[in-house]
Amino acid sequence: SEYPEGVAVMLFYAIGEQMQDGAVDRARQHIQALIDVRPETARLIVEEKMQEVAPDAIVPGSIIEVRAGERVPVDGVLLTAEATFDTAALTGESLPRTLGKGDEALAGMIVTDRVIRLRTTRPAAESALARILAMVEDAAARKAPAELFIRKFARIYTPVVTLLAALVVLIPYLYSMVADGFTYDFDAWLYRGLIFLVISCPCALVVSIPLGYFGGIGAASRLGILFKGGNYLDAITQIDTVVFDKTGTLTQGRFEITEIQTQKFEAKALLQLVASIEASSNHPIAQAIVAEAQRQGLSLTNLDSLQELAGRGLKAVTTDGHTVLVGNDRLMREAQVDYPHALNEATETPVLCAIDGIFAGCLLLADAVKPDSAEAIKALQSLNINKIQILSGDKQAIVSKLASRLNITEAYGDLLPEGKVAHLKSLKEAGHKVAFAGDGMNDTPVLAMSDVGIAMGGLGSDAAIETADIVIQTDQPHKVATAIRIGRITRRIVWQNITLALSIKVVIMLLGALGMANLWAAVFADVGVAMLAIGNALRIRLKKE
Repeated sequence: SEYPEGVAVMLFYAIGEQMQDGAVDRARQHIQALIDVRPETARLIVEEKMQEVAPDAIVPGSIIEVRAGERVPVDGVLLTAEATFDTAALTGESLPRTLGKGDEALAGMIVTDRVIRLRTTRPAAESALARILAMVEDAAARKAPAELFIRKFARIYTPVVTLLAALVVLIPYLYSMVADGFTYDFDAWLYRGLIFLVISCPCALVVSIPLGYFGGIGAASRLGILFKGGNYLDAITQIDTVVFDKTGTLTQGRFEITEIQTQKFEAKALLQLVASIEASSNHPIAQAIVAEAQRQGLSLTNLDSLQELAGRGLKAVTTDGHTVLVGNDRLMREAQVDYPHALNEATETPVLCAIDGIFAGCLLLADAVKPDSAEAIKALQSLNINKIQILSGDKQAIVSKLASRLNITEAYGDLLPEGKVAHLKSLKEAGHKVAFAGDGMNDTPVLAMSDVGIAMGGLGSDAAIETADIVIQTDQPHKVATAIRIGRITRRIVWQNITLALSIKVVIMLLGALGMANLWAAVFADVGVAMLAIGNALRIRLKKE
């Protein structure tokens, strides 16, 4: 007949459930936002006629139109010259992204500035958006060790403490039958048994621990980091070594001109001439040279003739009759052009130019380093992860130069995929807990072998994304440190809840058994502690990057 306490238990339990439901709803908001960005219709272009169809009906290779302010319904290659996209729903990036003709626009992006046309590359069910949804929704099924332990613990703990509560009532009665001078008061011992039973309820543990991990997954998703399960939130906290692939991970995977060397020529004039010759080529280096000329506002000149020399470069004749060679050192040697042979040892990629058999200059190109790569290394070092390495198939000189630029002391080049696997195996045999970050299909063996595999999801291959444990949608390497920080915060919150719940319960449980605590103390130890633990689990939502 302890009605106030009974009402308090029900009331606080209802409040705790409301807090829990609200926390789960907020943690799901990013997932729900992804679900909401899937357009219900798409504009299909068939023989220049427009049809509105369901995205699921669009097959790869179709032409679709998307208007300004609308979302891209399926993945596709941009046919329009250039357009700006809001990618926040997919990547968490606040800044818009500008894509050019031939770049891939992903389902869920919003066109912000013009009408565009796309040639679709995947069916709707296999789009980047669909993969993200599947990964995030499946994450809840992969439990962290602490979650699995608590579930097993609760299945054993609950019947045990129920029995102990009954024994609190029964044992004194049995003792009174054999002990002289001991008076058994059933009401008093029943009250103590009820206190014990209420205190021992494992709500705080069973609710707050999974909620902590779910909150961590939700917070990471909001920042464009997809953990494929709570177990990886735990695993990333054990990491002491981070290994990066180079191309596409620390670098952008596209070339940029770093230097123009000329002889008797202005740099802009040489760039204009080489770009005019390279304009007809689809090679990434040629595209980088043309893009730089366009960025500088240089107009391309006309040519009388153009000949491609496989594996060597291009030969052109200008309108004023000059013969121009543009290509590699092999082309220069074949044409018996005298050029600075020191260029053969350059860590950048040289594009050599000769006019009428005389060396005119060269353009040096390198894979552009991502703007946040240096920040990524500093962020990892601030987390006391000092063993940071680069593994790459590129020449050792190129890899070493990048490592020096990023303040990384260990860099290994000239590695085939099996070489990367052997290197990672040696690290693990030495007792290191290794996270590997990569983006290519050739990285899948090491992603699978590492303790935590991290894929760059924006431009990464499907194989890498499927194999990895964590996917960084923004392709930003500094998010590796953010993922580790989220894992550590989540783990700290979970253990705070475990310590808080068990310590308060044990103390009040002993006091209750000794008759020194009443039902109000039991109510606090049960639903009160559960509410505190839920509130603590929600703190990760308040953490900023």
